[in-house]
Amino acid sequence: MTELRKADRTMRRRSVGLVAAAAVLPLLVSACASDKDVDLASYVETIEPADALYNQGLANLEAGRMAEAARKFDAVDRQHPYSEHARKSMVMAAFTNYRLGKYEEAITAGQRYVSLYPTSDDAAYAQYIIGLSYYRQVRDVTQDQKEARRLAETMRELVDRWPDSEYVDDAHAKIRFARDQLAGKEMQIGRYYQERREYIAAAKRFRNVVEMYSDTRHVEEALARLTETYYAMGLASEAQTAAAVLGHNYPESQWYKDSYALLQSGGLSPREDQGSWLSKAGKLLAGS
Repeated sequence: MTELRKADRTMRRRSVGLVAAAAVLPLLVSACASDKDVDLASYVETIEPADALYNQGLANLEAGRMAEAARKFDAVDRQHPYSEHARKSMVMAAFTNYRLGKYEEAITAGQRYVSLYPTSDDAAYAQYIIGLSYYRQVRDVTQDQKEARRLAETMRELVDRWPDSEYVDDAHAKIRFARDQLAGKEMQIGRYYQERREYIAAAKRFRNVVEMYSDTRHVEEALARLTETYYAMGLASEAQTAAAVLGHNYPESQWYKDSYALLQSGGLSPREDQGSWLSKAGKLLAGS
């Protein structure tokens, strides 16, 4: 309702602007009659029927003229904000902006659509476009992963709100990708601290991976890094438990072989402390 009131106020301001422009147009014509370069059409926007604009947008889309299609869909929303064609144009604008690589514009249009029409047939599609727009912006793990977080949140919302949608399978795949990115970022930071012998900070990051991202490919390395970190800190029991959990879940892993060798070099062997958080995490890993 708030969006509709805003749209109403916007339309009223546009109407006032058009009236004012019409009033001063004769003066402009008179004052600039000698200037052949003046484009009088630029002062007043041509109002076209909603269906005509929408069909023009579809035609441009079909022809691959994405920028022109986006302009037509935007014109429908701007000139006929309460029409059915405006509703359809909103989601089409999200799609065309996504194809143009204008991801922020696509996200804004998609979010506005979902906010205004959450129960419509195209709501799940609009949410999917939002997610894809975040997906296209995900960066390397050496950089900030805010887009990966938003991707996971957006696709999770799609799965929760529209569980029967045709986009659910790909949404799950994108969630897995995003979680893998987030776990990779934790590992990158953890290794950074480990190399500088800031073991407490490193262990915290590796623990995050084991507890929060146990379904990603990074958990195996995280357990090995915990073995190394705890061993370096002199926490033998925790190092042994980390190696034991690693061996139980990934017995053929090179990470386990390296962890086993590290413990043996100090006269130790993998041994699980049932009271450790690692032991509890290990049971969850085994059940996943």
